[in-house]
Amino acid sequence: MQKQGVQERLYALFFIDFKSSKIYNSFVYSVIIRIYKKTERKPQKTDTADNIEIGLRKERKTMSDLTRIVVDAMGGDYAPEWIVRGAVEAVNEGAKAQIILTGKEDAINKELEKYTYNKERIEVKNASEEITCHDAPVQAVRSKKDSSLVVGLNMVKNGEADAIISAGSSGAILAGGQLVVGRAKGVKRSPLAPLLPTSNGYSLLIDCGANVDARPEHLLQFAKMGSIYMENIEHVKNPRVAIVNIGDEEEKGNALVKETYPLLKACEDINFIGSIEAREIPNGAADVIVCEAFVGNVILKLYEGLAKMLLGEIKNAIMSSLKTKIGGALIQSSLTGLKDRFNAKNKGGAPLLGLKGLVVKIHGNSHNEEVKSAIFQCIDFKENGVNEKIAENLGKEVTK
Repeated sequence: MQKQGVQERLYALFFIDFKSSKIYNSFVYSVIIRIYKKTERKPQKTDTADNIEIGLRKERKTMSDLTRIVVDAMGGDYAPEWIVRGAVEAVNEGAKAQIILTGKEDAINKELEKYTYNKERIEVKNASEEITCHDAPVQAVRSKKDSSLVVGLNMVKNGEADAIISAGSSGAILAGGQLVVGRAKGVKRSPLAPLLPTSNGYSLLIDCGANVDARPEHLLQFAKMGSIYMENIEHVKNPRVAIVNIGDEEEKGNALVKETYPLLKACEDINFIGSIEAREIPNGAADVIVCEAFVGNVILKLYEGLAKMLLGEIKNAIMSSLKTKIGGALIQSSLTGLKDRFNAKNKGGAPLLGLKGLVVKIHGNSHNEEVKSAIFQCIDFKENGVNEKIAENLGKEVTK
């Protein structure tokens, strides 16, 4: 090693100006050389065949730990553009998932070309047909075997995927979940269960659209499934369960509520707190809100419409004058946080619970953010074993 070369490298490490400094004293120089040699990075050994094999085994293990999620790339108002973008963003933000985009291969690949991402994490499965909102749901699921939705549902059924996300026809998703994927042993009906924002977090509304003719034993199972979901996904310990009613008193309600109430009250698997009136839902009076699908869908749509109206009115009031605009600027960050809490895209979609695999319905007008959130939701669902816990709990009823 040349002395001058060492001096230049020491300059870079210790900021010593050898031209102006008189640090040529042999003792000082030898000390610095020792320090330099200790800090100098040693050359790495070349990978051997054993090291390469170990690396491959680690990679295979990592890939096997991934949640395999089908995303229906042709479902929704903004497919495939925003659906594909959401999938790419999820992968780029570290989602431990293997994404399978189902749909028209050329259209999907055209969208993928716009982005940089780990190509091993996203694959495309061609499907030549589409199910639209104008198709009869059951007939479409049975006849359009090569649609992006049905192809994805069959992958879940056959164990090729853990979950499917779709922004397509609600009827087809619900019918396909029941007919193709199938219910888990012991599950009598599969409810659709979205999260609602409340003053102290989120509550699960179950059912909101899958079973308009539910019976008391169905609502009892909804309560059990909802409790398992909230404990494992939202991490609410001993979640409070309530049934939607027109009053607090036990004797109030229609025939379905009156027959269901004593079943919920006697169930030891849930923390039943009684009836809940609709006005108490936004206050977070219960963690799991049980009802049949007709009532649940009315609550959900009113919730969404009211939130949109209130946020719009707040915006109009802020923009009405210069004074209010200045005030709005001062509270902008708080208003943004409020808006985000009422935005469904932040909590993913509504899972169809009680199936042999996970089916998640997201809004038909979903953009990339909701697709991305739904992917992380599916990962949490699998990693926490929600399907297995539901099947284990409700499977007990079959053996009794």
